[in-house]
Amino acid sequence: MTRMVLFVAAALMLAGTSVRADPVLKVVTTTAHIADVAAAVGGDRVTVESLLGPGVDPHLYKPTRSDVVKLLKADLVLASGLHLEAQFDHTFEQISQKNPVVKIGDLLPPDLLIATTAFSGRFDPHIWMDPALWAEAADRVRNTLIERDPDGRAAYEEGARKYREDIARFAAYASNATGSVPANARILVTAHDAFGYFGRAFGFEVLGIQGLSTESEAGLKRIEELVTFLVDKKIGAVFVESSVPQANIRALVEGARARGHELKIGGELFSDALGAPGTYEGTWLGMIDHNVTTIARSLGGDAPERGYQGKLGAGS
Repeated sequence: MTRMVLFVAAALMLAGTSVRADPVLKVVTTTAHIADVAAAVGGDRVTVESLLGPGVDPHLYKPTRSDVVKLLKADLVLASGLHLEAQFDHTFEQISQKNPVVKIGDLLPPDLLIATTAFSGRFDPHIWMDPALWAEAADRVRNTLIERDPDGRAAYEEGARKYREDIARFAAYASNATGSVPANARILVTAHDAFGYFGRAFGFEVLGIQGLSTESEAGLKRIEELVTFLVDKKIGAVFVESSVPQANIRALVEGARARGHELKIGGELFSDALGAPGTYEGTWLGMIDHNVTTIARSLGGDAPERGYQGKLGAGS
């Protein structure tokens, strides 16, 4: 057995002797996306902590010993699921002996998801990129909290209702902003294939240098293919991601320039992580607002510089 497996086994034995008296539900999540919806739905009945912070890639992140301790002390563990946090799989198997581990994406109906071509039976895990799909995820978080804390049903239902209303209001803005991008510019090129749901929701062709997971390697052939595509289509901008190195995107820019086409970096998008805690961009709404506004403005659309309700860049 690995050292981590032995550590988890020992921690499970110790945790089994503890007794909780705190009436507040202690929720630990993997990603900040899930933490955001859990906090919004749970309100005062929950405390929520995310293990992964800004700029952290959940595809590659391996849980530490301190993460395991936090997971064991939780009343409920929420993960994004759909194999997003693949490095957590063995830890979750052991943790689930003591604490419920719920993978929210796995609870969504398959007909709402985008199937992958690389792995049979698997789906795109980036469910937060489509407001309508994220509203469905909020309902699954609500149901999970009610199951764990039935006395809080009314509070959780009200929290989910308000969160859904916020999503619906933003979706109207997002539809208008992205709809203003000219038809010939509605091509979104990013570091990895994290924007499939965004493209489906708002009508963009989406191309990632890497696949759905950043574990996949981007070969020279893929770079050359995309450079040719971008030059032929006269696309003006590509986008870097906050949790993925920029080298491959910059290779596209240089390749296009070598062929006489000026290609700019349209901005940095949030793909697998939110912004800094305590800022607007550190919430799901701020993250998707930033992405929608940045994409629309960079590809020739009409969106206000400060985005939905003028909050972008305004801090907390």
